[in-house]
Order: sequence, then C-alpha cells, then structure tokens
Amino acid sequence: MFIRNAVVLLFLLSAQFGFSQTKELKNFPKGYEPETVGKKLAERFVVGKHALHMGKWIGYPEVFNWMGALKFAALTKDDVLIKKLQDRFEPLFTTEKQLLPIMNHVDVNMFGSLPFELYKITKDKRYLELALPYADTQWSVPESASPQEKAWADKGYSWQTRLWIDDMYMITIVQTQAYRQTGDRKYIDRAAKQMVLYLDSLQKPNGLFYHAPDVPFYWGRGNGWMAAGMTELLHDLPKNSQYRPRILKGYRTMMQSLKNYQAKSGMWNQLIDEPTFWPETSGTAMFAFAMITGVKQGWLNEKEYGPVARKAWLAMVPYVNESGNVSEVCVGTNKKNDKQYYYDRPRHTGDYHGQAPYLWCTVALLEK
Repeated sequence: MFIRNAVVLLFLLSAQFGFSQTKELKNFPKGYEPETVGKKLAERFVVGKHALHMGKWIGYPEVFNWMGALKFAALTKDDVLIKKLQDRFEPLFTTEKQLLPIMNHVDVNMFGSLPFELYKITKDKRYLELALPYADTQWSVPESASPQEKAWADKGYSWQTRLWIDDMYMITIVQTQAYRQTGDRKYIDRAAKQMVLYLDSLQKPNGLFYHAPDVPFYWGRGNGWMAAGMTELLHDLPKNSQYRPRILKGYRTMMQSLKNYQAKSGMWNQLIDEPTFWPETSGTAMFAFAMITGVKQGWLNEKEYGPVARKAWLAMVPYVNESGNVSEVCVGTNKKNDKQYYYDRPRHTGDYHGQAPYLWCTVALLEK
C-alpha cells in the first residue's frame, strides 16, 4: 500500500510541475539522436562566417544559432565546445567591437540575449554589463522617438512595437533572458504584457497568424517566431502572472491548428495551410521546438502531441547533411500580398534561419 501510494504521489507531482515521462521524445534511431545532430550543428556554427544585419552588425539569425549552440554545449557539458563559442565572441569586446548592434529596433536589440546566455554559463560580468542595455533600451524611449512610438510607451509597451509577428520572438527573448539572469520581474512582466497585445491584435480564430494584417497568408517561419516566442515566455513566466492564462490559451490554440496542418511527412509547408507548397525546414523546426517543450512542460497532452513532435523530428533530421548544414530553408522574406511570391522564395542550405531552430530542438529534446 505504501509503495502504491508513493507511486501515485510521484505521478501527481510530475503532473503538477510539468515533468513529462513521454517515450515519444527519446530513444531515437541511430543518427537521429539529439546529441548527434546537435553536435554536428554546433560544430558547424563554430567555423561559420558572421551573418551581418544590413551588412553592419551581428544579425539575429547568427545570434540565435550561437545561443542554440551554447545551450547545447552547456547541457551536454562540452567544455571544449563552450570555449570555442566563447572565443568566437571575444573579438566583439575588442577588434570586432564595431559589429555590436545598435539599440534602436527589435531586430537589433535582440542581440542582448546572447551575452545573457554567456553570462549564465561563465558568470563573467562583462557579458551581463554588455547585455543589460539591450533589454533596458527596448523600453527606454529615446528623444528621437516618433509620436506613435511614444504613444506605445505611454501604454506600457515597448516603443519598438510595430505589430509584426516576428517581434514576439525578438522582444520576448531578450526580456526573458534578462529576467532569467537578473531575477528582476519587470523584464518578464513587460514581455508578457507585450505578448498579450500581439495575441489580441494579430491571432486569427484558428490560432495562426497572417504574415501581416494586409497579407492574408500563413507563412511558416513567421508563425514559427510567434510559436517559439510564446514557448520561451511560458517556460519562465511565473504561475501567478495575470498574463499567463491568455498566453497559454493563445499557445494551445496555435498548437492545435498546427497539429491539424502537419503533412503526412511530418513537416509543415512554406504556407502552412497550402498542401501543394513545399516543406520548409526553419518553420517546421520552430513548431517542433514549441511542441517538444509543451509536452515536456505539461502544457500539451503528451498522448496527443508527443507523436506529432516525434514525427516532426524524424522528418527534419534527413535535411541535415554530413557537413551539418540544413537544407530547404526559406531565405529572409518580407511581406507581399501575393501567394506565388511565397512559393517562389529561394531555398538555401546552411542558412542560419534554419540552423538555429534545429539546435533549439536538440536542446528541448535533451532537457529533462
């Protein structure tokens, strides 16, 4: 009787704290193990070139690839890999200092999330001192701000608000990272308030998001940014947050829709609801990351979503070649009210837009 009660208690505690015992997200075939794939991707990044935003500053695809590699290295206790990733960053304090992004836009302020991760791993305060201004200036209104930007700030939102769905990864990741490394609740609270604004303004009844209000297409990676942003936020958002129920509802509604649109292959297409479009890897990886984390954290029913996440991972891995480059990655894409435009977008191999979310998946699969 005592043993049976102890087992029941352990099960209840696991459910309460979101510890999943799903078998779907482990025991992969040879070559599909997250350790194997993650190592290949991370080592590929170490020798890769900088991907500069506007040809001037370290761009967001590189930042998120770098972060994914760091998280993988830390989780697998690969000190040699961590050192390589640190060494890649060191010139940004000296000879490559000009590559540090300015702090005037969501696509550049996100850079702070990277030194926050390095601080977490190394406890070197140089990283923290570099990172904090990127989080703080997202809410500190500059004198040059436009009336519209000031109006957003007056409502408690970031002055960088523009209601593009990818913002809710770019803003969320740096604010959540700031909360993780400082414990200051203001960072995650304002990110959560911002997320609710975007959900209320942009999410469609089916849980998905148009690329833009005037572009009625469900572009894969655009939706992937939102899925990943909600995932990062929910992972650390305190249970007593007034915003958590709304964000969790938005997340679950999106995951339900994505489950329904997953192709038989396990992938998601360049336009999510277009079965004749081609399977695209970066969006698929972002959706898989969101589902893997959701199952493990207990936000999603593991019997319903565990097989979906596993199917996606098994479909994704063959797109990684022997050099550690992911193929079928849609290039950077601006909005356009033309369905054919999305079908015709170039597909690159080794594009950091795809490399990064694959690494996120390896970390999510390895985390307990």
